[in-house]
Amino acid sequence: MQQQDDAPARGRLTIRTLAMPSDTNPSGDIFGGWVLSQMDLAAGICAGQRAQCRVVTVALDGMSFIRPVKVGDILGVYTEVCRVGRSSLDIHVESWVRRGRIGKREKVTEAVFKFVALDDEGKPTKVPDADSLPPYVESEM
Repeated sequence: MQQQDDAPARGRLTIRTLAMPSDTNPSGDIFGGWVLSQMDLAAGICAGQRAQCRVVTVALDGMSFIRPVKVGDILGVYTEVCRVGRSSLDIHVESWVRRGRIGKREKVTEAVFKFVALDDEGKPTKVPDADSLPPYVESEM
């Protein structure tokens, strides 16, 4: 995968957090599972805003760990709705770090998360058409 760190991140910044020592593996790198959970949280926020209801993660496609995340890095997770089906949504997610809190910016991971919208009984429900969303939803996505 070709990487350009000066390229803009795809989507909107959804979560920003600091990688802490408690999140490391024995080699001193941040656990991939911690990064994955931050991405799932951000994707869930994005999917829930677009679906306007409860959503659940059902699959993950094309996860790529490009570079390690280190203690002290600021992790920024960017999300973008890339597909809306009847009751499902695909959310493209990119994670970028700012090294040493103020240093070089690098893309570290990306993936597509798949969600299903659920009603109050936990059954799949229709995702509203984009033109029927309240005006504030489009500005937040």
